[in-house]
Amino acid sequence: MYVAGRIEDYALIGDMQTAALVCRDGTVDWLCLPRFDSPAVFAGLLGTEENGFWRMGPATSPEGQPQPADRRRYRGDSLVLESEWDTPRGTVRVIDFMPPRDGAPQLIRVVEGVSGRVPMRSALRMRFAYGWVVPWVHKVGTRTVAVAGPDSVWLDTDAETYGKDLTTYSDFTVSPGERIAFTLSWQPSHHQEPGLPDPEGSLEATEEFWREWVEHCTYHGPYRDAVVRSLITLKALTYAPTGGIVAAPTTSLPEDIGGSRNWDYRFTWLRDAAITLSSLLRTGYREEARAWREWLLRAVAGDPENLQIMYGIAGERELGENELTWLTGYENSRPVRVGNGAAGQLQLDVYGEVTEALHLAHNTGLARNDYASLLQLKLIQWVEKHWDEPDEGIWEVRGPRRHFVHSKVMTWVAVDRTIKLIESGDVDGPLERWKELRETIHRDVCEKGYDPQRNTFTQSYGSKELDASLLLIPQMGFLPPDDKRVIGTIEAIQRELGTEDGFILRYPTSGEDAGVDGLEGDEGAFLACSFWLADDLAMIGRVEEARKLFERLLALRNDLGLLAEEWDSKRQRQVGNFPQAFSHVPLIDTALRLTASGAYGA
Repeated sequence: MYVAGRIEDYALIGDMQTAALVCRDGTVDWLCLPRFDSPAVFAGLLGTEENGFWRMGPATSPEGQPQPADRRRYRGDSLVLESEWDTPRGTVRVIDFMPPRDGAPQLIRVVEGVSGRVPMRSALRMRFAYGWVVPWVHKVGTRTVAVAGPDSVWLDTDAETYGKDLTTYSDFTVSPGERIAFTLSWQPSHHQEPGLPDPEGSLEATEEFWREWVEHCTYHGPYRDAVVRSLITLKALTYAPTGGIVAAPTTSLPEDIGGSRNWDYRFTWLRDAAITLSSLLRTGYREEARAWREWLLRAVAGDPENLQIMYGIAGERELGENELTWLTGYENSRPVRVGNGAAGQLQLDVYGEVTEALHLAHNTGLARNDYASLLQLKLIQWVEKHWDEPDEGIWEVRGPRRHFVHSKVMTWVAVDRTIKLIESGDVDGPLERWKELRETIHRDVCEKGYDPQRNTFTQSYGSKELDASLLLIPQMGFLPPDDKRVIGTIEAIQRELGTEDGFILRYPTSGEDAGVDGLEGDEGAFLACSFWLADDLAMIGRVEEARKLFERLLALRNDLGLLAEEWDSKRQRQVGNFPQAFSHVPLIDTALRLTASGAYGA
């Protein structure tokens, strides 16, 4: 029986238009072509081998299972993956990468002999439409092409290939210093065949691209390796043609293994993109910030009153949610979903995150854009009319709308940052009226969202439950870190939402408000929330405790420095979509904060 690897067994490679996940055993189990949100041609990650894969590794007997690589690493600060196997006949290396591109997307795998003579096997099973459609595979000269409907995928290699059981195989042997390349290229099926690839030239260009990009990083503190790997990951999740940033390159990797908390993250959430922009700006990446701001202006267009919480990577608004019933799900976690119904939710906090990102861009000297300032004013005009409504909140609950405290705090942020923009003299607006609005929201939250008996803010007005998003109260400047209500909230969250290993859940999934999200089952500790706790601990002076928590969070990364959305403390493994921008962004932010405080080990 086929079983996909653990989530942390996967490596990310990508070209900033799509991405592939490569398992430790040399199997590509996930690849969407030609975009992040396109149907997968390899969907084995969410099903079985019948749904598509590409395995490259030392040959084994027909009954033998592929073996995990003995070593793997990224080449320096890049997205070029190297995996090495030590076999009885010698050592072999496989180099996997996707060159940044203007034309056809390519996945290139270069097999290199290190020592001895090692028999190798490539097994390529292409299945279009998320593993549903078997393509017509045939030869065009020396090239192998798979065609199904609008898509074609071309395989180029000097190795001999043959077909068996609807799979394309290649058996070959490599000697020391010998290199054999395999290139998979996508092309619309009605176009002429793509040009012949240049694997060695593409490898050199890909390494050079990443080397030059990383040179712009302005962070040089003690956590540089972790920060740079997170920045590379965020760059890889950016759709280069538009500047849109996907939350993750995967869909339906479960938050609760075997459960139904499975969502499609291959879209641009304004919240995730805004906080990603903030981290990129703080580490020197202004061009990415400019591109995202331009994406935002195109996506919102002339209709800020109907702002969506998320869009497609080119700004598409229709993201209808469907279930792929033919896929068994990752470790039988059903359903497998594509699209995301949360696109139609009301999430008031998004207005705060977007405004905060625009505010930071303005303060860091990003070239002025008059429409961006006008958009900010239009958004606040909408907030002024709707801030006191219930919403679905930051966690996109599918239960009834509530007056979530974090949502109200972020509407305060939206108003506050816009007041600062007006005070800077760059725009005109009803300054006194909005100052009164800012005070009204602040008073409302402190009166209705705070439990004085327990000295903590609560998840929603009238609720007794807590929510880890409350950790953002001091970080957003809503209250100072030394306010007793802030300290009380931090300590209450540690006490009531902390797991046995000290990480933080988003909110209770059992107890009085177990139905807040309208879903069955539990979930893991949300990694972003645990980073937020480390930030708060540093802000209230408990810097050594913050450092220890941060370094324990770093230890949860896989061997390549990648994080999923959550950590399952019971199973001791990563869960949720992978790699997750919403985990890597707070990693960067916490590293910057701890470095500034001097709170790090030798």
